[in-house]
Amino acid sequence: MSLSTKYNPNEIEDKWYAHWMDKGYFHGKVNPQKEPYSIVIPPPNVTGVLHMGHMLNNTIQDVLIRKARMEGKEACWVPGTDHASIATEAKVVKMLREKGIKKSDLSREEFLTHAWEWKEKYGGIILEQLKKLGASCDWDRTAFTMDEGYHKAVLRVFVDLYNKGYIYRDLRMVNWDVEAQTTVSNEEVIYADQDEVSKLYKFQYSIKDSDEKVIIATQRPETILGDAAIAVNPKDERYQHLIGKTALVPFVNREIPIIADDYVEIEFGTGCLKVTPAHDPNDYEIGLRHNLEVIDTIGFDGNLNENCGVPKYMGMERFKARKVMVKDLEEAGYYIGFEEFTTRIGRSERTNTVIEPKLSLQWFIKMKEISRTAHEVVMNDEVEILPSKFKNTYNHWMENVRDWCISRQLWWGQQIPAYFYGEGENDFVVAESADEALALAKEKSGNAQLTASDLKQDEDVLDTWASSWLFPMAVFNGFDDSCFDRETGKIIKGKNAELDYFYPTTTLVTAPEILFFWVARMIIAGYEYTGEKPFKHVYLTGIVRDKQRRKMSKSLGNSPDPLDLIKELGADAVRTGMLFSSPAGNDLLYDEKLVEQGRKFANKIWNAFRLVKGWEVGGSSNGQENQTAVRWFDSRFNAALAEIEDHFSKFRISDALMTTYKLIWTDFCSWYLEMIKPPFGEPIDRPTYEVTLNFFEKIMKVLHPFMPFITEEIWSELRERAEGQDIIVSTWPIIGGADEALNKQSEIVFDLVSNLRNLRLSKGISPNKALDLAIKSGNPEAYEPFINIIKKLANIDQLTYTDEKVSGTLGFVIKSDEFFIPMEEGAIDIEVEKTEILKELEYTKGFLNSVMKKLSNERFVAGAPEQVVAIEKAKQADAEGKIKVLEEKLAGLS
Repeated sequence: MSLSTKYNPNEIEDKWYAHWMDKGYFHGKVNPQKEPYSIVIPPPNVTGVLHMGHMLNNTIQDVLIRKARMEGKEACWVPGTDHASIATEAKVVKMLREKGIKKSDLSREEFLTHAWEWKEKYGGIILEQLKKLGASCDWDRTAFTMDEGYHKAVLRVFVDLYNKGYIYRDLRMVNWDVEAQTTVSNEEVIYADQDEVSKLYKFQYSIKDSDEKVIIATQRPETILGDAAIAVNPKDERYQHLIGKTALVPFVNREIPIIADDYVEIEFGTGCLKVTPAHDPNDYEIGLRHNLEVIDTIGFDGNLNENCGVPKYMGMERFKARKVMVKDLEEAGYYIGFEEFTTRIGRSERTNTVIEPKLSLQWFIKMKEISRTAHEVVMNDEVEILPSKFKNTYNHWMENVRDWCISRQLWWGQQIPAYFYGEGENDFVVAESADEALALAKEKSGNAQLTASDLKQDEDVLDTWASSWLFPMAVFNGFDDSCFDRETGKIIKGKNAELDYFYPTTTLVTAPEILFFWVARMIIAGYEYTGEKPFKHVYLTGIVRDKQRRKMSKSLGNSPDPLDLIKELGADAVRTGMLFSSPAGNDLLYDEKLVEQGRKFANKIWNAFRLVKGWEVGGSSNGQENQTAVRWFDSRFNAALAEIEDHFSKFRISDALMTTYKLIWTDFCSWYLEMIKPPFGEPIDRPTYEVTLNFFEKIMKVLHPFMPFITEEIWSELRERAEGQDIIVSTWPIIGGADEALNKQSEIVFDLVSNLRNLRLSKGISPNKALDLAIKSGNPEAYEPFINIIKKLANIDQLTYTDEKVSGTLGFVIKSDEFFIPMEEGAIDIEVEKTEILKELEYTKGFLNSVMKKLSNERFVAGAPEQVVAIEKAKQADAEGKIKVLEEKLAGLS
């Protein structure tokens, strides 16, 4: 067989992905004979393209789903995309603008035609990119949150929650995105990692019928014309005499009361707060308490409107108005000055524009009651969040949950199923369809003459998260007529085989920043409609950052293109490179060297494969060393497999990969293959060769979830395979017995070989020169199985045991065993040997001190697992034994 000397991923990745697809390996189906293992993908925005965060998240999901598939479970990973109302509408508006078309010139239907065309052209890009990564999603189940069935589910849930009293419509303070021209939820308001420096402007207001003035401080001078009061703290002695008096708003001289309210901080600013109920949520609450007038002076476009009362400022953009008004107030004698202070400025997650608090008539979900169960099940670990540190974040959010504003002033999305039939505030009905709405409107209004043309559907659409919170149920058609009871508002068990089988899903892998956006809300919806959790485990990945700890983004220019990386280095290398640097739940510090290490790992495996396949097979057994090598690697594999399984059980995916990496690179390639490699030109015996192929198969199975492409390629070439016997559907290895004594002794043997090789290098001794070796050990029998291996790997001629120190030798110590290499007279520099022993002695004493610090720490000994403490005590014993031997050796040279 002719094999390429260098592994070329470009030649094999597309081939194997197409093969897996053709075989239907990714498709999950109801199979009562198997345990289900299901994952729903965090649906990326339909506008999106693959970025480094997607790479990490989807690699982890693919690792889990591939392992489950090999474990004999019915694996089902459901992909899909989110319609992303704000982001998609912005993309479509930009596209139309480039064509010279304004959204305002189109009807809703015309705009949506363009939006759907855009979605069909660009909406599947990210899913196609995921295929390049090797994602083994069940593409037959690909969902989109505006598919017909999904759309119906969203409307059905809206109607149900409205009928249950959870959804209501009210005039309330909301976060307004002046660029996207829509509300955004509290969770979609983002703040910089560090507080920002802002200006606190100070102005003086006149007191009516008095020469006295009061000084207020504000960040937002542009809102002065909407002031409805000045508030002071009732305990602030400086202003007691002003409470109940009247102040005059600059420019317009509108009279406003001076009121007392505990909200005002005595120490902040001047202790006087201008109250503008229309433009600040806290001011709005003060306004409600004191029955203040609400004067809305900033429009939804972010410009000052006619309510400001000053023609000069009408139509002026809010931040420009701030500058102009400060200048005008200064000229008019109102301006005192400013001071800088640090604050948090909220910006829209989607457009990065500064949020404008606005009073607006919107739709809300009452969250306190409906979220109670979702709060409890996470705190008692019925739904397990990993790493567990995020439970505190979840707890904080849920304890302080606020009503969710679910309406958005957009056209792209799920149009709210509320239908208005009159001018009254409550002249509307909520229904899944226009026909049902008409029947309800006739009944509610008492007007049997109403027609469909008399109804007007609410123009707004639902917040995108109000679609995606149904994802684990909706992708399995949980809200279809066949299984959803509209009377009780519950999904009925036993009516939908796929939902019953795959729900609850097994694991959710997502990012911490959407723990409340999406995860908490899915848990809320899951219990509301099925009475069950939507998933058993929530694994939260870290954020991908560069070496300067900056979040990777296109705007910063610090993020490589994932597809370019895959094209250059291969998907397997990129997958492993991401995971090498990704400890569970912590941010990933991306380093291109780690991806390069992934490429080197692939080459290492490929070269090992070429080596094994290049051996001639025949002849008799190669002796005891092969039997020992086989026995050792079998034991080492089982120990590593147990460790890997433990890591997986704790969702330490990076640690599982590192154990796999060391098993293959060090144990298999560096040691095992060297042990059994036949002399040049000679064949390897058939029994050893066959068991080596078995070992190769086992390590490829363990590696497959991490590096699916190279493992499938090697698997196909190792042996002749029958149709359908691909590694992707092979059986995950079962943990066998591990010989701990053999494994521990092998570590000493490998240290011995490494020390002998290093000694040759440091002393200029040729690797071709055979040496003699004497071992002084309290347990010489432990070396017997490895004698021929030591001779072979370290080029040792004679190996003997001794009870005494051997003079005229070079030597070293491993644990408490001593090793001597006889040298010719004069070949040893005693002073150099002393220096090296002293150096090793100093290092070992330092190591022992570090161990003793741990063991003398009562908290560590009491809190650490028993096994961890035992390991530290073993380190102590080894170090003490080594120190004793080194000191004796040093004394012998004096």
